[in-house]
Amino acid sequence: MSITTEVHWSKPKGMLPNSRFPLLVHRGAVRGGGEDAMVARLRANGWFNNWRYPGIYTYPHFHSTTHECLGCARGWMEVEFFGVGGVKVRVSAGDIVVLPAGVSHCMIDNAEDIQMVGGYPDGRDWDNVQEANLTEESRRTVAKRIMSLPIPARDPATGEPMFEWLDAPSSVDADLNDFRDGLGDG
Repeated sequence: MSITTEVHWSKPKGMLPNSRFPLLVHRGAVRGGGEDAMVARLRANGWFNNWRYPGIYTYPHFHSTTHECLGCARGWMEVEFFGVGGVKVRVSAGDIVVLPAGVSHCMIDNAEDIQMVGGYPDGRDWDNVQEANLTEESRRTVAKRIMSLPIPARDPATGEPMFEWLDAPSSVDADLNDFRDGLGDG
């Protein structure tokens, strides 16, 4: 079985930090999906503190204490990443999404039978941050927290090192004018 990977880039947008690391969508990572098979794959690759839920939150949010992976066990859902007006991605049973900390995500449509599982590298605890609740001071605090997070040892879908993240440009290599302007449509 072959996994194909989509890579989506983001930049800060308004109060959203998003990430210098790309969002990864691994298509067909777990053949046919299934809750137990999906959780087993995540755990085998070091992504614990697993949850099972009929989708994900239907409001834009991000995490500042950990990276996250979303595995589609059954059905399908459409997710809007990188904030309102960002990139829309439809995931189906068997797909795994790897979200860098700071990347806004929100379920905007779904099948009635949607079932997702998730996890965090090394079982880290997660928080729930919403752009509307951020002040300039709290935005800076979450940005510093995000920058201090390590790159996970293994990709939750492939078990390989996180090459796309290891090879990502550092923030000093980025186009500073885009960051100052708050651009970033993914």
